[in-house]
Amino acid sequence: MKKRFLVWIMLIIFAISFAGCSNKTATTSASKTVIIGLDDTFAPMGFKDTNGEIVGFDVDLAKEVFKRLGYNVKFQPIDWAMKETELNSKKIDAIWNGYTITDERKQKVDFTKPYMENKQVIVVLKDSIIAKKTDLEGKIVAAQNNSSSQEAVEKEKELLSKFKDGKLCLYENNNDALMELENKRVDAVVVDEILARYYIKLKGEGNFKILDDNFGSEEYGIGFRKGDELKDKVDKVLDDMRKDGSFEQIYSKWFSK
Repeated sequence: MKKRFLVWIMLIIFAISFAGCSNKTATTSASKTVIIGLDDTFAPMGFKDTNGEIVGFDVDLAKEVFKRLGYNVKFQPIDWAMKETELNSKKIDAIWNGYTITDERKQKVDFTKPYMENKQVIVVLKDSIIAKKTDLEGKIVAAQNNSSSQEAVEKEKELLSKFKDGKLCLYENNNDALMELENKRVDAVVVDEILARYYIKLKGEGNFKILDDNFGSEEYGIGFRKGDELKDKVDKVLDDMRKDGSFEQIYSKWFSK
């Protein structure tokens, strides 16, 4: 009986140890997957194609970076207005999707070095009488909610106060705002130049115009939680990719000169 009892005890201990090892392995494996949060309508940085696959410049860039670092990548569509909350609650590990570096955002996340330049441009219909920023007075001006476009416009308080109703007309994403422009429900849209030019190329350059006036230049970065060591590793790989030409290869796939 004693021997049988000891055998059972040993088997239980072995089973517990094996389960512990299995859990440890699963955790280690899971920790090698990076979850990137993105707005999946932000072409050409990260968006769903006609097959429902998430594609784009940032998507290809992220895949190559994390492949070199030995990580798997999962792309998680999120509510862009909640992006920093999603990051800091650990639902995602990074924000990588044409994410503009601002002083306000620096308080919430750690940014990589800038990897792309951008402008906040004003898009109107081709036959619009709007030719400069001051022509926006009394007009319905749209932008994406909680975006860098919104931040850029709201810095110019005097001009903003002269828009129709003294405020921006905000939409969940840029595509919705631009569709409202096409349908003539708004008079202008303030949006990232990169998205605007890609959208206009797809929809037809004879339908829209981008004004020379804009709401300022900016830079894109990748956002990580404060203190995350991955930030420096990603910076290092991006530097290497610029040197070996792979960054330019991915860039050329998505953008004209």
